[in-house]
Amino acid sequence: MKNILLILTLLASTTIFAQQEWGDVQKNKLTLKELAPVWPGCESGNASQRDNCFKQKLATHIAKNFKYPPASYKKNEQGRVVVEFFINEQGMVDIKNISGGTAALQAEAKRNISLIPKMKKPGMMGGKPRAIKYTVPITFKTGR
Repeated sequence: MKNILLILTLLASTTIFAQQEWGDVQKNKLTLKELAPVWPGCESGNASQRDNCFKQKLATHIAKNFKYPPASYKKNEQGRVVVEFFINEQGMVDIKNISGGTAALQAEAKRNISLIPKMKKPGMMGGKPRAIKYTVPITFKTGR
């Protein structure tokens, strides 16, 4: 009986010393890489190339669909509107917040961003679909 107790004590002390030597596993952090959504037409290439393609397609989309509200243009209303939105787990746009500018400029920025097409693939983290947040500033200038 004493031998079994001695062996268990020795085993327990060896385990404690081994943990101290190798460090505490609780302090280690696992970081998961977040992958951006895939815009239609950006399916090829590695993750970095797809991310750059996404940014380029987003900028092109905003410029192509940009319409200055006629009443705001006549009144010379200018400003910077910031749109915060998510590309959700289904690859669809979900606008969360719009700030800056006038109400008419905010409405136009919301209309523009809401026209973003459904993504080929949603954003991913740890191999699972995840909503990815974006913040886009849109500047309205009349040039007068």
